[in-house]
Amino acid sequence: MDFIRLLPEGCVSDILSFTSPKDAAISSAISRGFNSAAESDLLWEKFLPEDYEDISSRYVSQRICSSKKELYFSLCDSPVLMDGGRLSFSLDKKTGKKCFMISARELVISWGVDTPWYWEWTSHPDSRFPEVAHLHTVCWLDIRGTIGTQMLSKRTKYVVYLVFKLAEEHHGLEIAYAYVRFVNRVSDEEADEGASTLSLVGENVRRPYVKCPQKRVDGWMEIELGNFINDIGDDEDVQARLMEIKHLHGKGGLIVQGIEFRPE
Repeated sequence: MDFIRLLPEGCVSDILSFTSPKDAAISSAISRGFNSAAESDLLWEKFLPEDYEDISSRYVSQRICSSKKELYFSLCDSPVLMDGGRLSFSLDKKTGKKCFMISARELVISWGVDTPWYWEWTSHPDSRFPEVAHLHTVCWLDIRGTIGTQMLSKRTKYVVYLVFKLAEEHHGLEIAYAYVRFVNRVSDEEADEGASTLSLVGENVRRPYVKCPQKRVDGWMEIELGNFINDIGDDEDVQARLMEIKHLHGKGGLIVQGIEFRPE
């Protein structure tokens, strides 16, 4: 006998809410008693972030779904723009943790404002944002993105990535440096000492311990800038920085979509 079917749907939903979204999605294959509960709005609402209503009020356009389960998976598969298109929001499919990408327009880019001979702001057919930043040439490469920890999921380790492409004619991007810091705890100078070395090109890099980019499923490249643990989500700022200001040779051909904060 399938004893699960004898339990009230609310009770079964509570049981499933202590598992993961992935487990809940496949629960109907285990027991028919799980089936209706696994499809219920009561369950999938528990997998959405506690502050989801506040987040959704900041959407550029509202997302209409027929159920909370459909809404959950749509947020996993298709990031939604918010805050006037300066930020995107999505969910990690396995855990339901919050993911955010800061658009290039919202980043602090040295020489990136009103200097089209250095950085050009343009649309890109593969970008989720209206604009990307296209580097023509600079000697001083410095890009920073900051987010408040209260926006992120609590008790979660986050990894921060630069999301980018390379123009066909790129140069000077073989070596750069990056770090992630809590703004009010760690100074720029302290963070510089622990900065990691990376290569945006990732080809023929002969230096040890150099991070290289990986291709994403959306066709962009990403490279890890650093990571941190968001404990209880205190009202703090976390900043990620990519830079190459040690060697003032020319650099060009970098196309920046944004900086993504994603649960590990």
